[in-house]
Amino acid sequence: MIYDVTVIGGGAAGMSAALYASRGGMKTLLIEKLSCGGQAVKTYEVDNYPGFYNNPTGLELSNAIKTHALKFGAELVSETVKSITDAHKMIKTVNTRKNSYQTRTVILATGATPKKLNIPGEEELFGMGVSYCATCDGAFFKDKDVVVIGGGNTACEDALYLAHFCKNVYILNRSDKFKAQKVILDRVKAAKNITVYTDMVAERFDGKSSLERVYARNVKTLERGFINAAGALVAIGITPDSELARLTGVETCERGFIKTDMYLKTNIDGIYAAGDVRVSPLRQIITAASDGAVSAAQAINYVNGL
Repeated sequence: MIYDVTVIGGGAAGMSAALYASRGGMKTLLIEKLSCGGQAVKTYEVDNYPGFYNNPTGLELSNAIKTHALKFGAELVSETVKSITDAHKMIKTVNTRKNSYQTRTVILATGATPKKLNIPGEEELFGMGVSYCATCDGAFFKDKDVVVIGGGNTACEDALYLAHFCKNVYILNRSDKFKAQKVILDRVKAAKNITVYTDMVAERFDGKSSLERVYARNVKTLERGFINAAGALVAIGITPDSELARLTGVETCERGFIKTDMYLKTNIDGIYAAGDVRVSPLRQIITAASDGAVSAAQAINYVNGL
């Protein structure tokens, strides 16, 4: 059997791609190594996905998208993809630990993983105050105090974003030097409700049913203390799951994200990328779903010779 479209990764991007491809009449295979949903399933509450005003959990929204994709006949297998061979040929082969699947097109929707601090309380309070996405969860901390951990552009931009509706924003940077661009850092320093602590590292997140305080340590003086806060945004970077792409010969940027054109095509004909794994200015459930739709539409055109 030869599939028209094979989607690798079952997050919002992958499921959306499978939905659009199968709905478009393509013989579609969706390969997910664990369970569908990706990072979204860990989200306690989604309040910014259009149409879902009742604030579903990430798991509920993911299950709804999955059900929608399967409705149109997409096949779902739970396997780990090890390689893609014959990538430059008309018929490509996707190899898993168990099987090999022939396909005309491939959509890489393998996602990205936020870098973690690996400190006590981080896992326990994830989704209950501890977050890795200010635009996803920032609204939950309106009129409350929040801590942003990191010193790069993302951390400073997150702090500026949160400062518009949070009471106080505290930045913890592990050194007295910032990776953020000067123009962004200057805006942070000028903000009245942003306080910057340098040479500080977070040591523990604490709270009963939700985050209540962040314990920190000064790396130079070794002094310890805590900040009372309802939210903590960990902004120390994300790692794209792009090893498969690189092994296949797909081009990536210096940070490892897959390069695509505006049609989400990679440098290899018939191979597309969607969602968090590709170079993108914003990573949200809705942008991932949008990428899935665009990549599937282009894959359909490719199969049809358009």
